[in-house]
Amino acid sequence: MANANDRSSNIPDNTPEQHGHAEGQGHDAQGKPPGETPDLRAGVLKYLAGLGGSIILTLASFWAAGTDQVWGPGIPVLLAALAIAQMGVHLVFFLHISSGPENTNNILALAFGVFVVALVVFGSMIIMANLNSHMLPMDKLLQMQR
Repeated sequence: MANANDRSSNIPDNTPEQHGHAEGQGHDAQGKPPGETPDLRAGVLKYLAGLGGSIILTLASFWAAGTDQVWGPGIPVLLAALAIAQMGVHLVFFLHISSGPENTNNILALAFGVFVVALVVFGSMIIMANLNSHMLPMDKLLQMQR
């Protein structure tokens, strides 16, 4: 008859089964959580690639704003595209947001944060536009004070 201690002696230390995780449940084949880079050099290179991409996009934005080589009305569109690319670089290289299944909660939290910020900004703009339309013109306001 096998004893419960016999089973635990067959399992090597630091395995996913020992910590209550089956293979593939939040850990990779080496037992490390996702996002933890196994190699320090690879992690540093990823950050340096993100830094390089951010610098290039920032310089491109300053170039686009100050050049005559871009069609004038197209400059805001180009700057918006470069800004979106800059946000993408930051999300991928620095915040480690990816489309993997383990990042679903992070993506949902990011989408909710963007929604709340957009709601506050656009709601404030609507309120200010409404207040502006109901405001008296300055000359009539001055006449009322006399």
